[in-house]
Amino acid sequence: MNILVCIKQVPDMESRFKVDEDGTWFDGADLAWRMNEYDEYAVEQAVQLKEETGGDLTVLCIGPERVKETMKKALAMGCDRGVHVVDNESFKKDPFAIASIIAEFAGPKNFDLIFTGMQSQDRGSAQVGVLVAEMLGLPCATTIVGFSFDNGVISVKRELEGGVKAKVTASVPALVTCQLGLNSPRYLTLPNILKAKKKEMLVIPVADLSKTQALEETTSLYFPEKKGTGLILEGDVADLADQLIKILKEKTAVLA
Repeated sequence: MNILVCIKQVPDMESRFKVDEDGTWFDGADLAWRMNEYDEYAVEQAVQLKEETGGDLTVLCIGPERVKETMKKALAMGCDRGVHVVDNESFKKDPFAIASIIAEFAGPKNFDLIFTGMQSQDRGSAQVGVLVAEMLGLPCATTIVGFSFDNGVISVKRELEGGVKAKVTASVPALVTCQLGLNSPRYLTLPNILKAKKKEMLVIPVADLSKTQALEETTSLYFPEKKGTGLILEGDVADLADQLIKILKEKTAVLA
């Protein structure tokens, strides 16, 4: 079985964020970086399937040189090789452009199954996986919290709104996007970390794969405006009513 898992490097959400000089994204200079949390579940499920079927597993990541450190984690978890699509401005690309790059790479490779995270923690569009499936003409199951494979058919459990779960089956080739709680991502062992350093890392310039221009552009990025705290009134009900009327007269256009 030929398997692909797509991951993204994102800032650690505990980092202190600053808007960059252009005012269109965050300044990455002082941030800590990690694998997107949803993608950790995708990698774990892909590795489990590889171990179950004796398949071959490739991990793909788009971004600058630093993403290789995140890719090494996926390799240490059990991926066979890495594909680094070098793009120093990947943050400027919308989901359609990112999906186009993945589809351009994956199309000729005839992967039986493609795993992605449900969404990224920095943009949260939840669109890349489904767009890749559409571009490649593959059946797609999103937000999966259960997965099994048998004789060329995947059976998944999807998490829907309101806590409802739906069971879906599909024949491979197919694509799935992974939700938190799908499995328990494994801890890295020292031997596997050392093995990861020796695994193949294919480097591809984004210009070799990028055939599509972004359809949208981030024009500005800013923190929400700080608002004043609420006013708590205490006392007897009759007195509270008088206090409230007085405040409304002073702070709004409400008339007595």
